[in-house]
Amino acid sequence: MLIKKIIYIPILVCLVFVLSLISYSVDISAECAVVINSVTNEIIFEKNAFKKHSMASTTKMMTSILAIESGRLGNTITVTEDALAEGSSIGLKPGYKLTLEALVYGMMLESGNDAANVCALSLGETFDRFSLFMNEKAEDIGMANTNFVTPSGLDNEAHYSTAYDMALLGAYCIKNPVFRNICSTKNKKIDFITPDISETFSNHNKLLDSCQGVFGIKTGFTKKSGRCLVSACERDGVTLVCVTLNAGDDWNDHRKLYDLSFTEINKSTVRFTDISEVSVYGADTDKTEIYCNDFVYSFKDKSKLTKQIIMPKIIYAPIEKNEIIGKVNYYSDKTLVHTAYIHSKNAVSASEERIKDKFSIVEYFQKFFQN
Repeated sequence: MLIKKIIYIPILVCLVFVLSLISYSVDISAECAVVINSVTNEIIFEKNAFKKHSMASTTKMMTSILAIESGRLGNTITVTEDALAEGSSIGLKPGYKLTLEALVYGMMLESGNDAANVCALSLGETFDRFSLFMNEKAEDIGMANTNFVTPSGLDNEAHYSTAYDMALLGAYCIKNPVFRNICSTKNKKIDFITPDISETFSNHNKLLDSCQGVFGIKTGFTKKSGRCLVSACERDGVTLVCVTLNAGDDWNDHRKLYDLSFTEINKSTVRFTDISEVSVYGADTDKTEIYCNDFVYSFKDKSKLTKQIIMPKIIYAPIEKNEIIGKVNYYSDKTLVHTAYIHSKNAVSASEERIKDKFSIVEYFQKFFQN
């Protein structure tokens, strides 16, 4: 019996291991894919996430966020001949006038290449100059393996990204409330300025109606890139961004990946216990108590969370109750995920003797510099 038990133990261990792999694996059609936490940028799932690949019209996320951040959404834009483009369009013609905001809706909902071109020329004057803006922004976001050439995502050998980089872009964009509102809009009636017509743009993202919690972001397709999709999904207060490149069944890929990834997210309350008091100068007491509010951290691997304490070693009285005297920056790898402020727990008055000393020192230096 003992020998049988010894034989069964490794078999059971192997079986548990295999079952765990089945439970946490997913079969998807995409050549490249990634799911990240939109706050921490932590990777929850990845498949060739860092492989360079064309990304089709998901490019328009970058064009749109640059337009939104320009602060010119209300500006009237005139369509020129050189802005017209092949592929998907919103039917723009030379001489048409509409707002920059309308162009963003045209890009994000109908994926209009002409809208992207008009937007690029209005902001950058030339396509080359606008691509510089795109790549500068990509560098700021941390998209280390990306190069933008076209504002629309039309194929170009030098126009590429990775699933991970596009996820970083998606996570950045949805933090902007204007962008988030636009990418989650299902239908939008747009009034042109010239000619006096109206068009209704419809969002191509089928996940908005078929996947719990999805509120964006952008579809894309060319023969070279295949079907590309960047989406964002919020469940139980956690927002994930999913990217698939060259997928045969992207809608189902994203549904599967979200169902898997949300089961791997854990939540924990982070409490600051490193310091409980701080030295005080110029008061009747030498030290005073401090506190820092807790926060809820969503993660797959909590070990990646680090912190940076920024606070002077000595605080000078007087100090008000709940006064901010420092802060704690929390990072997941190198991404800042939360800032918690350190407060004084009690009010601390300056001592009378310290006030006298302070004024005597000030008077001394005043006389010194006068002399």
